[in-house]
Amino acid sequence: MAILGLQLQQRFPVLTAVCYSRLISATIHAPAVASVSTLSCKLKKWNNGGRLPRRLVVGLGASFWAQYMNMAGNSKSFIASARLKGAVEQFTKSPCLASQALQNVEWPEQFPFKDEDFQRFDETSDSLFYEAPRFVTHIDDAAIAALTKYYSEVFPPSNTPGVSILDMCSSWVSHFPKGYKQERVVGMGMNEEELKRNPVLTEYIVQDLNLKPKLPFEDNSFDVITNVVSVDYLTKPLDVFKEMCRILKPGGLAIMSFSNRCFWTKAISIWTSTGDTDHALIVGSYFHYAGGFEPPQAVDISPNPGRSDPMYIVYSRKLSTA
Repeated sequence: MAILGLQLQQRFPVLTAVCYSRLISATIHAPAVASVSTLSCKLKKWNNGGRLPRRLVVGLGASFWAQYMNMAGNSKSFIASARLKGAVEQFTKSPCLASQALQNVEWPEQFPFKDEDFQRFDETSDSLFYEAPRFVTHIDDAAIAALTKYYSEVFPPSNTPGVSILDMCSSWVSHFPKGYKQERVVGMGMNEEELKRNPVLTEYIVQDLNLKPKLPFEDNSFDVITNVVSVDYLTKPLDVFKEMCRILKPGGLAIMSFSNRCFWTKAISIWTSTGDTDHALIVGSYFHYAGGFEPPQAVDISPNPGRSDPMYIVYSRKLSTA
């Protein structure tokens, strides 16, 4: 039986980031995926009120330096990226356990995270950070194709009468199947120029969910909610997930997708200091503690493990009685 337990790591300031925090968004690949045995035995410490020490995150200097060098020769390098693998990781061939992370989880009675877990290295205004449009993709083509294929398998058929979809943290592209249409597809994001360019949207809203987690929609409005590689930026995730539950129709589907890439300075602390399996548990905990959702499930849709960006899904449906 899998026991919920995240490998929390020691927080410390990273001086190498200071010079570049406003110029770049250097990121790290989260540490190597933990094994089931490593994830076990944590629950008792949580239930006893203990806090586990965070592991030392290595390779940050190399990550920032690589990002800086990329900027010097590539004007499009202002995108999320992963840090270079260390010597140990390059030869690690352990199977990814992210898809197993939410099987038979024993959740602590109370939400196990504290406010400090949702702090970020860069706490300056998100509106400033996203002020300039970025017409780039933040995962590679193979990962995008895998996500699009997944959507094609779980979305309602195109042009189904009455179907409404909300793409949260949206941008100029949503990675929906080619030609996919619905009567109402709403995009919610941080940059209006990006949202205007998104061809699948029928309407859009500019809103900072970290300042205003309240969603401006009626109860039971949407059949599907998507969020692509952005759940790691939410600083008030429980508030947002409770709102997601409110606006989903009974039985509505919420799909959170993520990779190992992020704008490290804007991702929450608990995310940047944990690995892929832990990330699935983190997102699963949002569904669980928000209430009103079926037990969350995790799926590994990574197209070419070790050769292209990994891609993971954590999803759940609103309870029919919620």
